[in-house]
Amino acid sequence: MITRRLFLAAAPFALAACASQGIPAGARTTVIMVRHADRAGEVLNSTGLARAAAMPALLEDYPLDAIYSPDIARNLETAAPLSEATGLDVTIVPKELAAARMTRDFPEGTVIWIGNKGNLRSIWDELGGPGSAPQEYGEVAVLELLDNGARRVTRLDLQAG
Repeated sequence: MITRRLFLAAAPFALAACASQGIPAGARTTVIMVRHADRAGEVLNSTGLARAAAMPALLEDYPLDAIYSPDIARNLETAAPLSEATGLDVTIVPKELAAARMTRDFPEGTVIWIGNKGNLRSIWDELGGPGSAPQEYGEVAVLELLDNGARRVTRLDLQAG
């Protein structure tokens, strides 16, 4: 089951804040953010593998230009089915450079960040996302950078089968 919730926030101050973080002032990037799938230790468990396998279907309406992740095994394992389905390689980026890199590489594109609780929060804040970053397994946030610093968020729920 896919659940969608939409939020729109006009945050004119966010544009100036983003520019200081290395995010292009005119970027209209759609950044999909998801926490790595459920894990047991450092690798995905059976629920996590099922959730990762379901991600391509959940995101089929989003024309992805790139997949980004830090160099962490559980994140890369989560990204693997999406990479295979789209033919896109996973670009490994340090979390400190992720927001600026994604918006500079694809200022008018759609990208996904498969991260961890902490880096999802920091990237969310750098991008000026309203509300909270996705933190739970299966929680997906589609953050659209719009004109004049406005942000639109669509929340998706990725079920594990």
